[in-house]
Amino acid sequence: MPGDAALPFRALARNNAWANHRLLSACAGLSQAEFTAPRTGFFPSLRATLNHILVIDRFYIDAMEGGTLGPAAWAEPEPCATPAALHRAQAAEDRRLIAVTEGLDEAGLGRIVAVHRGSRVQRERMDRLLLHLFQHGIHHRGQAHAMLSGTSVAPPQLDEFFAEEEAPLRAGEFAELGWSEEAVWAARP
Repeated sequence: MPGDAALPFRALARNNAWANHRLLSACAGLSQAEFTAPRTGFFPSLRATLNHILVIDRFYIDAMEGGTLGPAAWAEPEPCATPAALHRAQAAEDRRLIAVTEGLDEAGLGRIVAVHRGSRVQRERMDRLLLHLFQHGIHHRGQAHAMLSGTSVAPPQLDEFFAEEEAPLRAGEFAELGWSEEAVWAARP
């Protein structure tokens, strides 16, 4: 939308939440043994990989909200033991991230965010930090998606969020998340 520089960031935040919802909904069909089984990836299991996404989201979203949580965010690397607990916790973080992007305008995208890293404070533009966080989630969801391929549960499609022809298929999931296709793409004055 012309004149709404924050619209792509709001859409990416919802894409992030939708992909997490789809992936974690699929994981609900796993046994606990499959969820924690050793697998090939940067992290050694689906549980570890998906918890990593959650922990890093907490770290960066806190900074975007002006908090100083810093490294305390990853004090417990796997705070959620089950897919259900992880789904609830990730959904809460996704709502926080959507709220951050809902409050953005062009000036907000250029705002400097203080990221507390323990021994230092990193200063980063909001738009760049958001892009980093979205890329981080995509990267690790891709790894979890591949891991899921080796289980009894088929991995869900995660890359159709922006395809207009797929809107009818997303409608039920969007309703579960409290959105509509129109709301995702609504420009702000």
